[in-house]
Amino acid sequence: MKEFGYVRPADAAEAVATTYADANARYLGGGTNLVDLMKLGVETPSLLVDIAGLPLGQIEATDDAGLRIGALARNTDIAVDRLVRDGFPLLSEALLSGASGQLRNTATAGGNLLQRTRCGYFTDISKPCNKRQPGAGCAAKEGEHRNHAILGASTHCVATHPSDFAVALAALDARVEVESPAGTRTLALSDFYLPVGDTPQHEVALEHGELITAILVPAPPDAARSRYRKVRERASYAFAIGSVAAVVVVDDGTIRDVRIAIGAVASMPWRARLAEAALSDVAPSAASFAAAADLELAHARPLRDNTYKIPLVRDLIVATLCELTGVPT
Repeated sequence: MKEFGYVRPADAAEAVATTYADANARYLGGGTNLVDLMKLGVETPSLLVDIAGLPLGQIEATDDAGLRIGALARNTDIAVDRLVRDGFPLLSEALLSGASGQLRNTATAGGNLLQRTRCGYFTDISKPCNKRQPGAGCAAKEGEHRNHAILGASTHCVATHPSDFAVALAALDARVEVESPAGTRTLALSDFYLPVGDTPQHEVALEHGELITAILVPAPPDAARSRYRKVRERASYAFAIGSVAAVVVVDDGTIRDVRIAIGAVASMPWRARLAEAALSDVAPSAASFAAAADLELAHARPLRDNTYKIPLVRDLIVATLCELTGVPT
């Protein structure tokens, strides 16, 4: 591991100022992703700014019945919090489906959003990777890509984002609160993650030195039901090969509100806007759900070995929406 400096700032302002002053400084929260990447030589920070002691771990209700999750709240604490379990159960389901108990006890909410792809070519510095080294090429396109993207990828990168939590947050229209040298700002989660395009090394819309301080989750619609479902290749401690977060409101036999986000299919949580539009003000049925899923997935561009994700995600969308609306599959 490359030698690095280490500081513990007294507050968020000092953390931001310290990190902003060093172009190769990184924040250290739980460290469950960053430290692994440092051991592999993928990340080589000159300075670690340890923010773990800052008072950013609260989980609290907002005045408008939403939720404010501090960036340093541990995944385990969020998953078992009564406010989360009662009002936002899909967040708890998503977090409990990810990683191991030991990792959830350490990993933080902000770090969860910022975790890097688990693509083997990204984590192996002997292999070409445009995300790690722009212009090097993407070995995954013709190599091992079974769990790579089918939506929103580019010729430069086909990696997927690994977070379960971020997929659930996407379905809830969450926002990210950020502290910068210029003050505080908020970003919609849909704007937080950047499209791959020809710059896959730029993953999020944060300037260097900006610090996530909280995640803001608006109250779900009245009478909403929600669910997070994940498919993986073994029973526990595995990244998704497909996942769905859904929030649905049915009134008088008609879908009045529906939000759908898909995981393990793109470089970011994929909000299924086409499917949502197709389901607005229609009667819930397995047929309508399947048609909406097909509409969304018509834009999929699978690789040689991940075509299986199209029927997998289609069936997962249908099954999840049928469960939430009480219609037979």
